Amino acid sequence: MQHLPVSKTNNPLAGNPFATRADAQRAVSDLCRPLLGAMSTGCARVTLAATGAHFHISAADLEGLVRPFWGLAPLLAGGGSFEGIGKFVEGLQHGSDPDHPEYWGPVTNRDQRMVESAAIGYALALAPEVFWDGMTDRGRDCLRDWLLNSLQQTPAPNNWNFFHVLVSLGLTRVGVEHDLSIIEGNLDRLESWAMGNGWYRDGSQRQADHYIPFAMHFYGLIYAQYGPEADAARRDRFRERARFFAPQIAHWYGADGSALPYGRSLTYRFAHAGFWGTLALAGEEALPWGEIRGLWARNLRWWSERPIVDPRGVLTIGYGYPQLNMAERYNSPGSPYWAMKAFAPLALPEDHPFWAADEAAPQPRPRVVSLPEPGMVKYETQGDVTVLAGGQQSPTFGRTAEKYNKFAYSTRYGFSVETEGRAFGNGPFDNMLAFSEDGELAMVRCRESMARIGEDWIYSAWSPMSEVEVETWLLARPPWHLRLHRIRTARRVQTVEGGFAVCRDDPTPGPALEPEVTDRLARIVTARDTSCVVDVAAPLPGQTHRLPRVVSPEPNTNVMHPRTWVPQLTVDLEPGKWSLGAWVYAGRNGGDPVSEPVGGMPSMDDLDAMRNGGVVIRVWDLDQS
Repeated sequence: MQHLPVSKTNNPLAGNPFATRADAQRAVSDLCRPLLGAMSTGCARVTLAATGAHFHISAADLEGLVRPFWGLAPLLAGGGSFEGIGKFVEGLQHGSDPDHPEYWGPVTNRDQRMVESAAIGYALALAPEVFWDGMTDRGRDCLRDWLLNSLQQTPAPNNWNFFHVLVSLGLTRVGVEHDLSIIEGNLDRLESWAMGNGWYRDGSQRQADHYIPFAMHFYGLIYAQYGPEADAARRDRFRERARFFAPQIAHWYGADGSALPYGRSLTYRFAHAGFWGTLALAGEEALPWGEIRGLWARNLRWWSERPIVDPRGVLTIGYGYPQLNMAERYNSPGSPYWAMKAFAPLALPEDHPFWAADEAAPQPRPRVVSLPEPGMVKYETQGDVTVLAGGQQSPTFGRTAEKYNKFAYSTRYGFSVETEGRAFGNGPFDNMLAFSEDGELAMVRCRESMARIGEDWIYSAWSPMSEVEVETWLLARPPWHLRLHRIRTARRVQTVEGGFAVCRDDPTPGPALEPEVTDRLARIVTARDTSCVVDVAAPLPGQTHRLPRVVSPEPNTNVMHPRTWVPQLTVDLEPGKWSLGAWVYAGRNGGDPVSEPVGGMPSMDDLDAMRNGGVVIRVWDLDQS
């Protein structure tokens, strides 16, 4: 899948088998060593690049210093070593000292520094003999006061409430008294967002993405393991939710270890593995230890094969390669080091069952699975996972329609983000139906007024613009899926609908690949993959046929590959009622022959039953109680 050769020059993890605890220890050192050259004179600031985030540069430099603690703290707690740890400790005492020229500044309400305080709390909780005892008396006093001030500030109303909890665990471990009523309030708010069946909301919105495993559950399991005995009932609830959650989130992983690229903060990359590692840290055998170890190790190996660092060996903003187009406004150059959360199990001894277990191979799973809590229907093809999606309340952090509201997402093909304000003429629109009045600005599914889910289907009602209403049915028919749209429009609109984006890897030397386009099919076959869309007659009134084509979108739009092909279907619609339909496929070459779509076309009665049946995924009328 990866076409750029990967070596130690573009990934410090290259060649690491992640077969032993020592392999993981080496990975932490390999990832942290390049940071030493980016440290300021007083070691309190780590400046990794010239790009910026919405917060002050001092907070970005603080990120660069302390986010590696998510890996260094368990490494050191488990008896490992890192030759540059003294510089990180020196940076702690200088950065928290208001009289030092490299002072970070105090934490304020909803301040990025509050986010980074959690990594410091984690380090103090796991390895106080290094991060606390290793400082001078003044350093400890300054860090104590800096952290105590952080507890007085208001967090954002989401997973940020856990940052106070982590600081509290660290202060408790080093014997610093603080107001525990603040922490109790944080924990109560966090538990109020539990949705049942192991899932949380990340705040008030019904938002299911990787923040649930690598934030809500990750921190909850840390509290379950290190929290006070007096709060045993709450700690048990965090454990119980994680046990319910684990077999569900396992469906987001392909057989090769790839996690589903979906939602925001994907630049944290192998933080995906953090949930599996923190189950181990908390001693929670939510799945057999061999399966947990396999999910953890395969994900890290998958990332070891991607070009994800700059020439110094520093992690870049991006996903499968360095790419700013998919970033959020809070992604600073140090942000990607949240990936170090993957190394939580290094705090465990080598004889712990997580390390002692043989890594289990991917387990057989039903080919189609309905996941009502996140609002997805999953199917698998050759070990690669595809989900049909609907019903999300996506946050407004940038490219949200692309990250949450496409019709389908894939562990192999990822998704694309639009550039130039969703330019209609050459947008990828992979797994989206886009509308335009002027042929320039495109409008897509950004939110749904209603969504329902069944055993192998999702229905949603949505409006891309005023006077245009759409009903969409998505049906899993592996290795294909079927899309049907009913459109009511009072405007004349142009439409384009895309299939899956595949890597555009033209042979060199030799002729360029030629897409196959017929009167109803658009298909591109590369050396590794096939992607196609087939226009079909929908069982709805007003059927119209569409013109197939294959486009090569702007570079650096797809999160997996810098250059892609996308098969598309286009048609202009006059005011009225219309129906559109398409079979959609993408898969690896060299496996089973690609069969024609199976399962047949549903009837109008079938579609009506879906519209009125299944499980309601409430969207804008979500009951917050």
